[in-house]
Amino acid sequence: MDDDNAALYLGLISGTSADSIDAVLVRFGRGVPQLIASHAHPWPSALRERMLALAQGEAALDLDAFGRLDVEIGHGFADAALHLLEHSGTPAQAVRAIGSHGQTLRHRPTGTYPFSMQCGDPSVIAERCRIDVVADFRRADVAAGGQGAPLLPALHAMLLARPGHARVVLNLGGIANITVLGADGSVRGFDTGPANGLLDAWCLRHHGEPFDRDGMFAASGRVDANLLDAMLADAYFALPPPKSTGREHFHLDWLATHARLAVLTPADVQTTLLELTARSVAAAIAQYAPGAGEVLACGGGVHNGALMRRLAGLLAPRTLSSTARHGIDPDFLEATAFAWLARQRLLGLPGNLPAVTGARGPRVLGALYSAPAEGAS
Repeated sequence: MDDDNAALYLGLISGTSADSIDAVLVRFGRGVPQLIASHAHPWPSALRERMLALAQGEAALDLDAFGRLDVEIGHGFADAALHLLEHSGTPAQAVRAIGSHGQTLRHRPTGTYPFSMQCGDPSVIAERCRIDVVADFRRADVAAGGQGAPLLPALHAMLLARPGHARVVLNLGGIANITVLGADGSVRGFDTGPANGLLDAWCLRHHGEPFDRDGMFAASGRVDANLLDAMLADAYFALPPPKSTGREHFHLDWLATHARLAVLTPADVQTTLLELTARSVAAAIAQYAPGAGEVLACGGGVHNGALMRRLAGLLAPRTLSSTARHGIDPDFLEATAFAWLARQRLLGLPGNLPAVTGARGPRVLGALYSAPAEGAS
């Protein structure tokens, strides 16, 4: 592939919270991503509610409804990509490929027939944007015995590893995951448990807002020790890595099994959910990154002041800071990762780290969906 270092790639992702579609335009000079433009594209509220209900097992679909939803989500991703191209003044022919993660509706990486399901028809994106699309990034890793997640640690290592220096990259999305960058160059990572997903869902139910702005709702209550202990007793937290999880496990029905929520104030539940995130993250870092002196945070949770303050207290004497301090936009690192994974696929290079996912070996990730031929109607 000639002059790939000058090529633009477009990355798309909607995370576990489905709060928006993050879209980025990236150039990879010498492999290091340069963020050219970014955009957070809102989901239509009715579609978002349907996706979340499906992801946490509150609804079921027949095959006809599932097929329509896959296409509808694909149009949402195409809308986000086209908006980014238009507002950045970028012609479609300047973009080598789009890396689209899709919207995860179910993630079951264990069992007799493990799978990870992301929706958002890539052919719709390729047709509307007139750009090749790489999608379906998790299946190859799962087929090789891996978790299919997390996939960000490879990029975290490329951007943030420092020889002889141990540090942790903490991604606070709907689910929290950590990348442990060892002083010896080793890389490990796994999902620690819920981050924003439960907080957002509880806030939406009781305040009608899709997220807890700056953690003000959580800051207004008190931790309920019984509820916290019951949630932390969930078997997932004690599992050794490799491991990954999602909204199909940590959702409001799961929360309801651990306490009589009617006897607690909504604010106290929100405070306890924040404490669950902070405690589970801190415990994972203490166990699997004891020598790391700093934690670099990214994802939507960096904007939750209450969560960041609590994490800083629990992680001390480690330092906690946003990746923004290192020149990396914390809001668009995930989307950048899928632009990078698209590039890896076109170059025929692996995108997974077996030490992270547990796969039998490195795998080239993603399937290619070709754009219509030039001049096609």
